[in-house]
Amino acid sequence: MATTTKSPGWFHLLAAVTVIIWGTTFVSTKVLINNGLTPADIFFYRFLLAYVCIWFVSPRKLLSRSWRDELRFLGLGLSGGSLYFIAENTALGLTFASNVSLIICTTPILTAFLSLLIYKGERLHPRLISGSLLALLGVVLVVFNGSFILHLNPLGDLLTLLAALMWACYCLLLRRMNPHYDTLFITRKVFFYGLLTVLPLFAFHPLQLDATVLFRPLVVANLLFLGVVASMLCYIMWNTAVKQLGAVRTANYIYVVPLVTVLTSSLIIDETITVVSLIGSVLILGGVYLAERGLKFGK
Repeated sequence: MATTTKSPGWFHLLAAVTVIIWGTTFVSTKVLINNGLTPADIFFYRFLLAYVCIWFVSPRKLLSRSWRDELRFLGLGLSGGSLYFIAENTALGLTFASNVSLIICTTPILTAFLSLLIYKGERLHPRLISGSLLALLGVVLVVFNGSFILHLNPLGDLLTLLAALMWACYCLLLRRMNPHYDTLFITRKVFFYGLLTVLPLFAFHPLQLDATVLFRPLVVANLLFLGVVASMLCYIMWNTAVKQLGAVRTANYIYVVPLVTVLTSSLIIDETITVVSLIGSVLILGGVYLAERGLKFGK
């Protein structure tokens, strides 16, 4: 495909832009929750919008090459769709956003170590380990922004850890499928199985169908942002980056998410950025760079 002729820097840019956008989605999610939507409602509508939009650009082929691959696509829809978002968004209602931001940032480390378990020929270079730890330390400083008080909520924190594990599994499953299928086809299948697997939840908590809620301008704007930009466009960019850079290398960009969240909060709701958070930002960027230099294995 034409994308393979592009320089690696292009795919690093795709990953960076993706996490910058994802770093702003916490605000949209909270706005929608405050307007009466549940985490399952938000996930369903954002993936439905993404699925409808991607039909205009993706291959019209419906099924994969085998039932085993179809099961793997089901796994992608669960790990990168319904399970991930329901776990993360539910956790936001149970524990502090700082906890969620911090625990989600274990995803790159989980991805690296799961990759070691699955792909026996791979090894972790010391630079990857030290870079990951440096970035994680930076995340701690940015998230707590000078206030080192960890508020524990076992259920919320466990759900966040589950979300991090799900995204690590998603990246590694994506690595397995990337050589065999087009990125747009993979992304569309993720949206389809994400939608399919969230449907059972509506038997217990019916989907929000109230037009007076759904068609509020603020709700429409945030759903469009989450569905078209943060889901369709960002999943295409992320999946393309994973295809070209590898699961572990791309996952390291997740460390940047809290940095974006803090910067967005300071611009939108006037939260103060302290010297501690600035130091943390430098550590995050330095750690991602060091981890990238330490990758010595394949995609």
